[in-house]
Amino acid sequence: MTDSRNSSRPPADAEARRAIAPVICYPNDGLPKPDLELYQAAREGAQKTGEVLVPARDARCFEVPAGHFFRITSVEGPQVGDLNLWNLNALSERFYSGKTRALHGTHITTGERMWSSFPHVRPMATITADTLGWYGIDEFGGSVHDVIGTRCDPYTGNLLSGSQYHHCCHSNLTRALADHLGISLAEAEPAVHDVLNVFMCTGFTRDTGQYFMKASPVRPGDHIEFFAEIDLLGNLSACPGGDCSSEHSSDTAACYPLLVETFSPAEGELAGWSSPARNGYDRTHGR
Repeated sequence: MTDSRNSSRPPADAEARRAIAPVICYPNDGLPKPDLELYQAAREGAQKTGEVLVPARDARCFEVPAGHFFRITSVEGPQVGDLNLWNLNALSERFYSGKTRALHGTHITTGERMWSSFPHVRPMATITADTLGWYGIDEFGGSVHDVIGTRCDPYTGNLLSGSQYHHCCHSNLTRALADHLGISLAEAEPAVHDVLNVFMCTGFTRDTGQYFMKASPVRPGDHIEFFAEIDLLGNLSACPGGDCSSEHSSDTAACYPLLVETFSPAEGELAGWSSPARNGYDRTHGR
C-alpha cells in the first residue's frame, strides 16, 4: 500500500522526467487547407445581405448560407462575445470547441477553422479576416478568440456564490435559440454548446494552470470575419462581462452591442468550391 504521506515527494529522477520534450498531439499539416485567396477574392465583390445588432447582455441568432460570409464587429465600446454555430439543417451537427482546440490551438485566427461535432467532424466556418491578429501571445500567455472557455453560465454562478443570474452567455444563448426556432427553453438549452469566445483575451496561469481573462484589446471597428463552409445557424451573446477586464455574469461591467453582418459573393466568384463532405470515417468502430 502506498503511504499517502509520501506520495507527493519527488522521485530521484524528477527533473529528468520533467525535461522530456513535448510532442504535438495532432500535427495539422495533413488538414485540408482553405483556399484563402479564393475566399478573399470572392469577399472583395460581395454584397451585404443583412445585419443583426446583438444588444448588451443579450444574444441573437442569424443565418448564413454556405458560401457566404459573416462579420462580427465591436461597436460603441470594447466587448467580447460568445459564439455558437450549428448546421442550419440539422442542429445535431454543432461547433466542437475541443476538437478545434486540439487541431489549431487554444486561440484561433485567420486561416483557421471552426470544426463540427462527431460524427461529422468537418469545417463549419473558416476565419478569413481578423483585425486583432496582431495581438499574438502576450507575456502572460494570453491571446484572443479562445476555444478554451465554456461560456459563463448560471449553474457555475450558483455553485460558487448561490446567485440566480439570468443574463450570462449560456442563458442568453438559450433564450435566443428558443425564440429563433419557436421552441421552449427546455428544448433549446441542450443544443447550446461550448463557444468561440470572440475578442476575449484569455490564457492559463503559469503557476496554478488556472483559466484567466484580462481586458480585451478590442476597440470599436475591430472585427473578425468568417466564410460559411456549410449552411449555418449562428447565435452570438454579448457577454455581461463587457471586455472581461474584471468579472463576468453581473450587471456591473460596462457592456456594449455587437454587430453581425452577412455578405453574399457575386455569382461565379467561388468557381470550383463546394461544401466539405462529412468525415470519411466508416463508423463501424471495429464491429
